[in-house]
Amino acid sequence: MAPQRFHEQFEHIQRSMPDVSLAMGPEEDTHLLYEKGVVLARDGAEARVVEDAVRAHFTATEGLDPAHVRRDGPESNRTGVTRIRTGDPGSGDDTVPHALRALREAEDRRGRRLVGRNHVVHIAVNACPGDEPVPVARTRSANPAAADGGYDPDGAVRVLVIDTGLVHDHRAYPLLAHTTGDAQTAETDADGVLRQYVGHGTFIAGILAAVAPSTDITVRGTLNDAGAILESEFGARLIEAVDQGGWPDIISLSAGTTTGSGDGLIGLDAFMRELRDQRTLLVAAAGNNASDTPFWPAAYAALPEYADSVLSVGALRADGDGEACFSNHGPWVRVHAPGERLTSALTGFDTPVPYVYQHSTYDACRFGFDYPCTCQFPRHTGVLSEDREGTGAKPDQVMFDGLAQWSGTSFATPVAAGLVAARMTAHGERDPRTALTRLLAATTDTAEVRGALVPALRPATWRPVPAVAPAVPA
Repeated sequence: MAPQRFHEQFEHIQRSMPDVSLAMGPEEDTHLLYEKGVVLARDGAEARVVEDAVRAHFTATEGLDPAHVRRDGPESNRTGVTRIRTGDPGSGDDTVPHALRALREAEDRRGRRLVGRNHVVHIAVNACPGDEPVPVARTRSANPAAADGGYDPDGAVRVLVIDTGLVHDHRAYPLLAHTTGDAQTAETDADGVLRQYVGHGTFIAGILAAVAPSTDITVRGTLNDAGAILESEFGARLIEAVDQGGWPDIISLSAGTTTGSGDGLIGLDAFMRELRDQRTLLVAAAGNNASDTPFWPAAYAALPEYADSVLSVGALRADGDGEACFSNHGPWVRVHAPGERLTSALTGFDTPVPYVYQHSTYDACRFGFDYPCTCQFPRHTGVLSEDREGTGAKPDQVMFDGLAQWSGTSFATPVAAGLVAARMTAHGERDPRTALTRLLAATTDTAEVRGALVPALRPATWRPVPAVAPAVPA
């Protein structure tokens, strides 16, 4: 059985997508989510093959109803993906595994995947909001701190952040003076309490601006639904974002999913092909499952056709000497950057805003539980003291007044993206992929990840923090 926290977050995401019926699986250790009763296929001939094969399989299999099998949407569109309905999602039965099984022989003959789940692409990765932000006093400084050098409007590097949007008062934080984009929707609930993941996009923009001050940052609210979006919609929103503002120098993306099959995302095929033909560099989070399972779209970095257009980023722990316990790893992760206990702008510059922690739990991966999540501190056990330690009191509510401390590969990603942008500014390089190649060639820093030395990108203004594991809870 999946951990209780996973089920709680699954229900939270389901509530944010009331018109979609979601399912968990197939293997609970991957903790992926997907839409029930729908599979994805590539437009054109492949979609026809999938539809016909699913209908034939359902006709020949007792207990399956072929009457539900049909196209669900236009036959073709720019995303290059077709939704195919496989069953009634309200019936309680999930027909997606049966539909996938119907195509196995055809896929074996062709040597590639023809059909896939409609995955939920999500900030929290395994649908467990393992790490939540901790408020930091305004008198504290950002970490990474702002790098030297000013903003040059003529030479600024253009960075697109695909995330949750920007809080209404983000420009009160000086580093975000040149940041624009979508407003964060519904920042607070009916009681005036911050909603989950509000400020995530603002936090990331603050890290980017600190590492690379001469940047024009645009933050899109693509992941406003509790940090989640369906794969079929995600490809369309990415294409919409680059159509709206043109292809940027760098895209910073701190979300993704595993796929169970180990293959990429059919819903992103068209976008990834367009990306490959541009000069834009996609910098993507490796994910927080503490796993070596490929995580998409970051794992595209390991495919030869995308090796120069995608950078996958894992997270270093607070002291920077090794990987953060939550960080995904493996040969498909190209670099690691600081991602634990970073400090940046969150929200509440106008007026302090309350936040109630969603879960009462400890750092699972440090305490040897059988599932990974990104909880970093024992702060979910009650009201926080001035030292940000749990007091054991109730309830888990704090006030945000501008800055926050947060952990995750979500935040290692803008560190790496910022270092590529800073390299472009410092050396007058206009091609971000060339800048990345030269940055990696010049990087001698390493970190130990699962016993191997891997490239590490550490900003000069980043300050290591002691990685002290708290006492095991009783």
